[in-house]
Amino acid sequence: MQERTDISIITVTYNCEATIERTLRSIESQSSTAFEHIIIDGASTDGTMRLVEAYKARNPHLHITAQSEPDHGLYDAMNKGIRRARGSFIVFLNAGDKLHSDDVLQRIAAHDAQKVGVVYGETDLVDDEGRFLRHRRLSVPERLTSRSFLRGMLVCHQSFYANRRLVQPYDLQYRYSADVDWCIQVMKACEAEGMEMVNVHAVLTDYLSEGMTTQHQRASLLERFRVMRHHYGLCATLGAHLYIIGRSLFLK
Repeated sequence: MQERTDISIITVTYNCEATIERTLRSIESQSSTAFEHIIIDGASTDGTMRLVEAYKARNPHLHITAQSEPDHGLYDAMNKGIRRARGSFIVFLNAGDKLHSDDVLQRIAAHDAQKVGVVYGETDLVDDEGRFLRHRRLSVPERLTSRSFLRGMLVCHQSFYANRRLVQPYDLQYRYSADVDWCIQVMKACEAEGMEMVNVHAVLTDYLSEGMTTQHQRASLLERFRVMRHHYGLCATLGAHLYIIGRSLFLK
């Protein structure tokens, strides 16, 4: 009989030899083994896949799958992972990110996938060496709704566990902010189904602070405005951005 799969962890990689190991170590140290780990590699030319194969070899008891082939960008690779996922909940953990503690997956798996649409928590930021920098400035709301992201992406994508039944593919028209659109879509579907969104009141992820959206910040912000306008309308989006600008000036 196949072991129950509560969670699908999807990791997208490309030439991540310098950072992938801490991600893999954090997953293999989990107290729960009721998960699958899906690694989607974009045809790396460094030692990324060598480390992945070593990880698979030392963990034959875990359900780990990996594929390495060219793709059409980050979100195309994420969609490949979604198509392969079989867990009740899906989470994306990028190379360089790690699960904050050994009981993270156990905390998520404790929730009933028949009733709960999203499980979420806090995020810490780490540097290239995996060292703690600070807590994420945006704290997660006690009660998450589909309109919460009007105040910014209050829940980090890597600390957002989505019920697979509610998940749609990423919209590839967005290059930098498809994750924002995806999370809002999941939350809307959750509300439509009358399912709960549960705050676990714990740090779930150590997030590598330098990512694609950080490197392309202006383009990302403009695209995020498009996403928000699509979901919330122009007036609400303009008002929200005035609030966000005021908040950022205050935090400085």
